[in-house]
Amino acid sequence: MFGLSVDNWKKMNGFNTAKEIYQQPEIWSECLATIEKQKTIIEKFINENLNKNNIRVIFSGAGTSAYIGDIITPELNSKKNYIFESIPTTDIVANPQDYLKKDIPTLLVSFARSGNSPESIAAYDLANVLIDDVNHIIITCNEEGELINISKNDEKVLHLIMPEESNDKGFAMTSSFSCMTLVASLIFDMECFEKNKTQIFKMIDLGRDILENKYMNVDQLLDIDFERVVYLGSGSLYGLSKESGLKLLELTRGKVITLSETPLGFRHGPKSMLNDRTLVFIYISDDEYSRKYELDLLNELYNDKGAHRVISITSKYREEIEIASDYNFYLTDDENDIKNKSLLSLLYILYAQIFALKSSVKLKVEPDNPNPYGLVNRVVKGVTIYNYKGE
Repeated sequence: MFGLSVDNWKKMNGFNTAKEIYQQPEIWSECLATIEKQKTIIEKFINENLNKNNIRVIFSGAGTSAYIGDIITPELNSKKNYIFESIPTTDIVANPQDYLKKDIPTLLVSFARSGNSPESIAAYDLANVLIDDVNHIIITCNEEGELINISKNDEKVLHLIMPEESNDKGFAMTSSFSCMTLVASLIFDMECFEKNKTQIFKMIDLGRDILENKYMNVDQLLDIDFERVVYLGSGSLYGLSKESGLKLLELTRGKVITLSETPLGFRHGPKSMLNDRTLVFIYISDDEYSRKYELDLLNELYNDKGAHRVISITSKYREEIEIASDYNFYLTDDENDIKNKSLLSLLYILYAQIFALKSSVKLKVEPDNPNPYGLVNRVVKGVTIYNYKGE
């Protein structure tokens, strides 16, 4: 895997993380089969719960799980009549009165790798208490987690359990993130299931190519002396930039500082982060209109004075992007037939995951346990959940 033997990964305490990144294309196939097997049940549950006036669909999770909603909501809102929202459980638990509305029918979709996060459990409980008409979809990688245990007899809950291998043993969420994102993007677009299925088969092939360095090897970036990394993206790719930045921050134990922004937002202050030890990744949209703004910034950054390096990531090769980049990563030379932005995001995240993993090794941080003293934990600790006594 990634040029190292299993024994070497184990010696560096990085085997689980490396394996969990590398296995993703195969697990995506399992996720697809899982949804296809439950297709009738899923369609019935979703259709019944979306057929309500003023229905809210809220995607919720904490950390990486929260970014799933950020990635899929722009895609869904662009082609559905419902309004999809992404609200972290950490926001809901701290300020339930701001996010949960008593008289508005709500479908709360909870993402949870372990299902044991205090905020995930509290958000589920608060929604049941504060909303008159609430139903749930719980998408989790752990069928024995507390979130499953407290809801298993609730007829208002649809449980979707990811393949067992997606319940990452490593510290950082990798397989769990991509599997839950894939499934969520599928179940709210079931009328296009066959079309999306075809795209997923193509995505699996491209994912294998990325992992085998067919088009671009991220190793060349490791020779650069960097201390800061910026990830930029718009729409669904902004959610992706958040997850990319978090992976690098987590796996390097904060030795590399990261920032995530939109291309237009970056000029409004965050651009101050640039110095001669900064890498800037820009995820380039397939949408022609959005791409105009991204290319403007790409050219600006490439021509700015300073020694920062600019890395563009896009779905297909474009000469105008290559000449304005220090490094240009792309999925194919020609069109790749993947039009679903959420699915494209899962291919782009492979570059960010591999880069974070190898940066961790470069900095002599153990990928499977980057915080051995427990400053940050695989499942969050130290959270006290207080009784909510609001109206």
